[in-house]
Amino acid sequence: MNFNKHLNLIGQHAFLGASKYHWINYSSDKIATSYSNFLAAQRGTELHEFAAQCIRLGQKLPKSKKTLNMYVNDGIGYRMEPEQILYYSENCFGTADTISFRKNVLRIHDFKSGLVPAHMEQLYIYAALFCLEYKTKPGEIDIETRLYQFDDILIDNPGADIILPIMDKIIVFDKIINKIKEQES
Repeated sequence: MNFNKHLNLIGQHAFLGASKYHWINYSSDKIATSYSNFLAAQRGTELHEFAAQCIRLGQKLPKSKKTLNMYVNDGIGYRMEPEQILYYSENCFGTADTISFRKNVLRIHDFKSGLVPAHMEQLYIYAALFCLEYKTKPGEIDIETRLYQFDDILIDNPGADIILPIMDKIIVFDKIINKIKEQES
């Protein structure tokens, strides 16, 4: 049998693909909702890429109360680095939407375009990863985290009492995972 070659589809996955087989049990309404959510996630990815490019280029957006505009303009104004990977180990790393560290202030901003309310814990993890990677004690720096969502900005200043326990969990959980990996190999 000579199978068709579909070279343009190599490495891609269809929305109604076999590896995501749960859709065979969906109703018409559920598939419509699921696909709408999929499109929203794609749009969010594109908006993140657009925002990162604006920040890299220093291209401000018109001043407004829109989430994207506030996020981009603040990222530029605070001279932040977009899409920065923070790494502790192969088991624990993440990409901060924007980050800066200057004058002993760690600033981490996160842009959310979706409808699900965001949680500040994600930014606390980035702060913990930063402190671990750059060997910085969270009690010796100021930290400001910002969530941009729903045309609003949530601001927090987590202290060492919040960041240190996360750092400790990262270290302990990483050791547990590495021990399991050793046993498996």
